[in-house]
Amino acid sequence: MNKLPKISVFTLGCKVNQYDSDAMLAVFKTAGFEICEGLEFADVYIINSCAVTAEAEKKSRQSITRIKKVNPNATIYVCGCASQNNFLQFAKDNVKYIVGTDNKLGLARKIVEEYTGDEEVFDKIFNPADFSIGSEFEDNDGVVNLLTRHFIKIQDGCNNFCSYCLIPYVRGRSRSRSEESILRELDSVENVVKEVVVTGINLSAYGRDTGTSLTDLLKKFSKYKKFGVRLGSLEVGVIDKEFLDATKKIRLFCPHFHLSLQSGDDGVLKAMNRKYTTKEYYQAVRLIREYYPNAAITTDIIVGYPAETEKEFVNSMKFARKIGFSDIHVFPYSSRKGTVAGRMQPLSPDILEDRAKRMGEVKQELIGNYLNKQLGLPVRVLFETQENGVWVGHTQTYVKVYSKLGSRNKAYTIVPISKYKDGICDASVIESKL
Repeated sequence: MNKLPKISVFTLGCKVNQYDSDAMLAVFKTAGFEICEGLEFADVYIINSCAVTAEAEKKSRQSITRIKKVNPNATIYVCGCASQNNFLQFAKDNVKYIVGTDNKLGLARKIVEEYTGDEEVFDKIFNPADFSIGSEFEDNDGVVNLLTRHFIKIQDGCNNFCSYCLIPYVRGRSRSRSEESILRELDSVENVVKEVVVTGINLSAYGRDTGTSLTDLLKKFSKYKKFGVRLGSLEVGVIDKEFLDATKKIRLFCPHFHLSLQSGDDGVLKAMNRKYTTKEYYQAVRLIREYYPNAAITTDIIVGYPAETEKEFVNSMKFARKIGFSDIHVFPYSSRKGTVAGRMQPLSPDILEDRAKRMGEVKQELIGNYLNKQLGLPVRVLFETQENGVWVGHTQTYVKVYSKLGSRNKAYTIVPISKYKDGICDASVIESKL
């Protein structure tokens, strides 16, 4: 067998991409490659690209330049949504091979076989059904992220066809992984990881193609007592009493709900082809807070959608304040060729910049309000890293916490007393500054 190179996976975009990257890294590690992530020096890089916005696609392209600065002689492979959307933009420099979203496992196979010199090695040591990356969802036994959080992908694709979004075109129609496969994976990590993050391109659509639902799946999670359960982005329609009752039976459920909004104006929501109204959204949030009074409600808001008026934008800001989000991901509208909105005349860059700035100010106001509410409340914190002698982790509502009293990958209950940096801290940090 040839000497195997060091491989790095450079991941852009969503948690689903992170899951796919983790699975590919597990393949390479088991095959005997030295592995790393990001811009650490390596011989071979895989860019797992993103196309959710024009800026994300630009960053995917720019990652080639960044990699070449680290190692000019590196061999580069590209996969993911941006290459699915337009593979020619990556056909340059040291890029050797390009695939889209549905053949990431095939790319891993190609690399393993090429560098080991054995065309049968992949089948000798791997069962292709062991990795739920690409378009298939089968068993995922053995793919374990040994870090604090384990991402588990249960769904891919989307049927919504929102007017601004490329994802249904590059990811395909919604398809769900089997419950049996998901539970086997959770069994395999139960004694390893501290938290599981359930991910999907449209998580709320889980099971609609197989006769089940996300609620039915979560009911099966009640048997897991050792790790926290955190959900990825949800649609408003999935939130009802049965769904929240299921979460209440999960011992270490994390009450952080990322509810996709996109606009706080009903006219803009209709133009975007979103399937809910602001009234329905508000009712869902009220129901969540009946079950979890301190829940973190986060969201995405697009500003400057084509033809969005100043009044509609102001409505969006007012609605954000009415909800009282704990954080907002603010996106200036990004025109994507091939979508319905991509055929519309965009607003001027000055308007986009102004609205992003103003919504950003609302975001910071609401973050501060939520952080203030956490002070004096005992919180469970999972510490992950250490910065200058201070441990850094996140609460179950995903608020960043700083403390001198911690340990990597362990959960503690602390009482925060002050806002600190981009989060909150306990007395140990305050005392150390005196």
